[in-house]
Amino acid sequence: MDHLVLYAAGALALGLVTLHFLLLLFTPVPIPPSPSERTYTTTPLSTPLPLPRLADAPTRALSVVVPAYNEAARLGAMLDEAAACLRASARWADAGGVEVLVVDDGSTDGTSAVARELADKHADVEIRVVRLEQNRGKGGAVQHGVLHARGSLILFADADGASRFADLDLLADAMGALVDAAGEGHGIVVGSRAHLVKSEAVVKRSKLRNFLMHGFHFFLRTLGVDGIRDTQCGFKLFTRPTARVLFPPLHLPRWSFDVELLLLAALVAPPLPVAEIAIQWHEVQGSKINLGRDSLGMARDLLVLRANLALGRWAVPRRADADGRNGRAEADRADADANEKR
Repeated sequence: MDHLVLYAAGALALGLVTLHFLLLLFTPVPIPPSPSERTYTTTPLSTPLPLPRLADAPTRALSVVVPAYNEAARLGAMLDEAAACLRASARWADAGGVEVLVVDDGSTDGTSAVARELADKHADVEIRVVRLEQNRGKGGAVQHGVLHARGSLILFADADGASRFADLDLLADAMGALVDAAGEGHGIVVGSRAHLVKSEAVVKRSKLRNFLMHGFHFFLRTLGVDGIRDTQCGFKLFTRPTARVLFPPLHLPRWSFDVELLLLAALVAPPLPVAEIAIQWHEVQGSKINLGRDSLGMARDLLVLRANLALGRWAVPRRADADGRNGRAEADRADADANEKR
């Protein structure tokens, strides 16, 4: 009997050590920004200028962050639509103006050059282009853009143009009601495709894809993300105070970052208010997602997220971080890391 107890204890210890090793192995290591990544350009001949910080006071009504990896072919249609909508709306001009930040996530197809040409084309809409030297993933690109945004409201929108940009007004209307009800300037409005789940496009998708979709939603409920039917739509609006709470401590740099944002919002005490609004969306050719590989990667990342939070290796942010001190501390650490590398 004593031998069995010793064997069981040894097996348990080995299992715990193995799990801890796997957690360390799969926990993403942050990439500090290089000096050039803290600058932006506009037109093809413009000189790089320093980016502001999220901790600074807002100087625009709206920032639109567009993560772009090898999007030279699709970016034009998206920015043309966005520029037309922003140009036609008095809502943003009257409130302080708009900026668009295209974050080139280490592309190899000339995405930055295309973005600068589009900035020149749409000179009446302020478009800034930031190029990351090393690919981080969609979450890392969105985080970088948000940390250098100037807007009182901050939208991130996918570069493929699958979400109808005019539906930004729906999100902004919902945000107004949400912020007024909360009374503290916090809010997240999630664009949603959940109403399309019975549409012909979804019904005709492969059985494997629909099975993975339903399995992913069940997995999210297990991890504590409930009440949001579509966590992955690339069309989400944040108030600046909420962005200051959630984005500086963001850890997951790839497809799962949306879930981390929503989970952290739910874990903040008291939880940050979230609304889900139906938008129009259509399939666009050229998706970067590999169904099998990325589904497994997302499941792994979400387990890593929950484990690090449970063990206290990653901290849950606080509402007090909305004053910008968290963002300034993150930026100061990034500056120190960059200086050490030089």
